[in-house]
Amino acid sequence: MAKIKILVGTVYGGARDVADGIKPVLEQKGYQVDITEDPALSDLTDPDNTAILISVSTTGSGDFPPGFDKFYFSLNDQGASLGHLKYGVIALGDSSYDTTFCEAGRKIDNILAEYGATRVGRRLDIDSAEHFDAIEPAISWIEDWTTRLV
Repeated sequence: MAKIKILVGTVYGGARDVADGIKPVLEQKGYQVDITEDPALSDLTDPDNTAILISVSTTGSGDFPPGFDKFYFSLNDQGASLGHLKYGVIALGDSSYDTTFCEAGRKIDNILAEYGATRVGRRLDIDSAEHFDAIEPAISWIEDWTTRLV
């Protein structure tokens, strides 16, 4: 069975809610789905993963949530050969923070691409000022993402 791992970076639970909301959609399409809020570099190199999804919120001035920043900085410091990896990014933010809107999602997207991973489809940036419930746009996006994953 094809496996998708969702790596979550959250402070108040919104990014986890998104991961939990899209999990049944992925399972209905035949994927085994694992969600973790404690990502490690081994998640990116695990050959059992068909793809990785990142669901991450932006905090402060474009920062990662606590815990997820350790993962990002480990990847940045140690690097990895990710030519085998397919991934998607769901970034949550608030557009009133103009220059740092969804910055955490952009940062993780850029570093995965830098190490050779292939993004499937476009990154989804969800604006909390526009969507009170981030699950709705995420479900629409995941439907399209899975068709491109094949």
